[in-house]
Amino acid sequence: MTTFVLASQSPARLGVLRNAGVEPVVRVSHVDENAVAAALPAGTAPDRVVIELARAKAREVASTLGAEFPDAVVVGCDSMLLVDGILQGKPLTPEVARVRWAEMAGRSADLLTGHSVLRMRDGEIVAEAADCSSTTVHFAKPEPEELDAYIATGEPLQVAGSFTLDGLGGWFVDRIEGDPSSVIGIGLPLVRRLLTEVDVDLTQLWV
Repeated sequence: MTTFVLASQSPARLGVLRNAGVEPVVRVSHVDENAVAAALPAGTAPDRVVIELARAKAREVASTLGAEFPDAVVVGCDSMLLVDGILQGKPLTPEVARVRWAEMAGRSADLLTGHSVLRMRDGEIVAEAADCSSTTVHFAKPEPEELDAYIATGEPLQVAGSFTLDGLGGWFVDRIEGDPSSVIGIGLPLVRRLLTEVDVDLTQLWV
């Protein structure tokens, strides 16, 4: 039986998979995302940036598995918000989160999520597929006191784009155009297609 390995510590991604019938083995990657992005050629397209970050995470985790799982599929993801042509990752500080919300409140932006799927046998990568999903997010305009309260929770500090769709941030999203699971962090329709490309039957992963 194929083992699904999630190369992420994201509780949101884990929750999406569990709700969709998959109980993955979780292995956290320790990739330096800034270093990976900096090493890409100047002018690399935004969708390619998130794909390469996802691939780096998946490959780093794959390199640690050895022969632990004779038949496995490793899935890595990376999400960033594209605002005015600039990719935004996690704000990390309240100050940065506040600046970003000032830029995106009442506007629309594209949430890009790169996905990398590696098929492994006996510790070796035998097939690989990768792609990016893009979802347009239409943001509301939080009142100043609402934004203060939201930032004070700490939730937006550790998520791409300074918001969540499935948490407190959902109160400030008017609507989306695209795949909701991709906004949460892992796009089920895209992962299904990538699994097919590496010859993995999705239904065999259900528990």
